Amino acid sequence: MKLPSPRGPVSDAVIAALVQAPHDFSAGDPDSDDDLHLTLFVLYELHYRGWDGVDDTWEWHPALLGLRARLEARFEAILRELPVPEATDDVPHALIEMTRETGGPSLSGYLRGRATREQFREFATHRSVYHLREADPHTFAIPRLAGPAKAALIEVQIDEYGGGVTHRMHQEMFKDTMTALGLDSTYGAYVDVVPWQTLANNNLMSLFGLHRRLRGALLGHLAAYEMTSTGPNRSYGNALRRLGGDAAATRFYDEHVEADAVHEQIAAFDMCGSFCAAEPELAADVLFGARCVLTLEDRWAEYVLSRWEAGESSLRT
Repeated sequence: MKLPSPRGPVSDAVIAALVQAPHDFSAGDPDSDDDLHLTLFVLYELHYRGWDGVDDTWEWHPALLGLRARLEARFEAILRELPVPEATDDVPHALIEMTRETGGPSLSGYLRGRATREQFREFATHRSVYHLREADPHTFAIPRLAGPAKAALIEVQIDEYGGGVTHRMHQEMFKDTMTALGLDSTYGAYVDVVPWQTLANNNLMSLFGLHRRLRGALLGHLAAYEMTSTGPNRSYGNALRRLGGDAAATRFYDEHVEADAVHEQIAAFDMCGSFCAAEPELAADVLFGARCVLTLEDRWAEYVLSRWEAGESSLRT
């Protein structure tokens, strides 16, 4: 993946450093959400597939880790201000109640009934940042779990990775959707054009995934993701069919309608329920992770819809 263009002083300093051999450097504070989240995204990507022309030893460089910790603390402090339900002995049903909330804007409803083909292409562009590496952030939790919770997470992840069959991997299915829409399916092709709200959604799961102390939050994130997936993906598939998409184009969404109907039960009860039974002191973290993803997704949807309703693109120009 090619390094993106900077969006402020900190992302500028980091990107300028990464094209050189590893060395000590310092950076100040981000001057905007764009600068903060692009910098975090660039730093997190070093733990995934890396950047073209960037020395892999940067991944664990002390200067980068120190900067990342400072930016993460700023991001997490904002997240900790979100209202979270009281910890309970029945986390699965608490998750069910949280995911039944309907206070946010219905982006899926807009796409199903009103969106133009260009707007659907924009939607896919936003989502490509995650879907082209779908499941990878949550896989970080596997070695941090044991027993039934670990088995349940692996059951979900096996489906995400297509049971080991390349063309059935959700990452690969989404490439077919992008190709049908005339989009570039190269990994990370659209990082430069998505707004900070899209990057924040991706940074959230990386923040949870890369810290063992936040393993409960990562499971809550995944559970909320799976538990709110079936209906929207049905709408996305129907929207794309309305806009002329064929079976190959809609396969990604249709697959999620079927798979996530099963995953939501596994994630809530077998994964999160078992995890909280084994580590009850982390039950609040599970609910925190769910609240974070539900809130950030709502805010992202609100941003996208506000731009479309104003007759503007939701992407950066």
